[in-house]
Amino acid sequence: MQIEKIDFYGMSAIHFEAGGYEAIMIPEIGANVVRLSHKASGTEILRTPAEDEIETFKGRPQVFGLPLLFPPNRIEDGIYSFENRTYKYPITIPAQNNYHHGIIKSQPFIITRTETGNDYVEIEASYFSNLFNDPIYKHFPHEFICRMIFRLSAEGLKQTTVFINQSKENMPIGMGFHTPINVPFTTNGKRNNYKLKLSVGKRWEMSERTLPTGKLNDLNEEEALLRTEGLYPFGKAIEWALTNEPLSIDGKNYNGAILTDTEKGISVFYETDEQFKHWTLWNNGGEVPYVCPEPQSWATNAPNLKLPAELTGFQFIEPGKEWKAVTRLYVK
Repeated sequence: MQIEKIDFYGMSAIHFEAGGYEAIMIPEIGANVVRLSHKASGTEILRTPAEDEIETFKGRPQVFGLPLLFPPNRIEDGIYSFENRTYKYPITIPAQNNYHHGIIKSQPFIITRTETGNDYVEIEASYFSNLFNDPIYKHFPHEFICRMIFRLSAEGLKQTTVFINQSKENMPIGMGFHTPINVPFTTNGKRNNYKLKLSVGKRWEMSERTLPTGKLNDLNEEEALLRTEGLYPFGKAIEWALTNEPLSIDGKNYNGAILTDTEKGISVFYETDEQFKHWTLWNNGGEVPYVCPEPQSWATNAPNLKLPAELTGFQFIEPGKEWKAVTRLYVK
């Protein structure tokens, strides 16, 4: 069990080890866990920036590690209304006139707690949004705390993300992760041998602006492979918006992704709790050495969809209350 402060290509980082896993987290850029490895199997789970990719990482942290999205994916025209309040964001995709992913993934977190046990380590990183720390507040005027608690043990990396509403109004909550998993993640692995399973039910029909039209379609034959033998997630561009529906694994419900090196018999499990009702599956054109199964608590553009909140995943946090979601990454 170990927690230590290190230099990661000029950035202050935290290196932690427990239970046969090893991780590196960068507090100053979204508390992003940029490396997670399972030492016994030689599995490098997450895409880690190399030295010559550090500037890319700083500009686009969503394609490395475990980047937090708040809100997840796109907001149409960068604007939505809730309880007679209007939230207006800058346009970040001019060609689509959309805002996307939020900026908490780039904001500095502070370490508010560390703990070392007999068989685990735990690190808590916190971000405080308010009038005096306003990169997010100026577009989303709620005082809130975001806490991410990383617990590393033989069970892998458990991540608990907590949002605490410190404002006097109900606060919309939609979040997700843009998690790029290495392919291959094994030593000398061949990506042609990789298959992805994902707990998905239906696929959203999308507009030319990559926004849900409101229509849900049954999975086609190719998409349905995600629920059965697994899909080879390359060879063409994939950017699918999907609803969550549990898989049955060993007779139990399983929410999440399972990426398997079929030749070596090693799988990365990315397990999510029931807060994550939606997924985006993205492979950045299909020619890159990673794939992103992106869990989302609400559907893309949820606040603007004229559909029931039970379907879109739109939620809010009452004043003084908290909301949390849990994910876990591990190897079998």
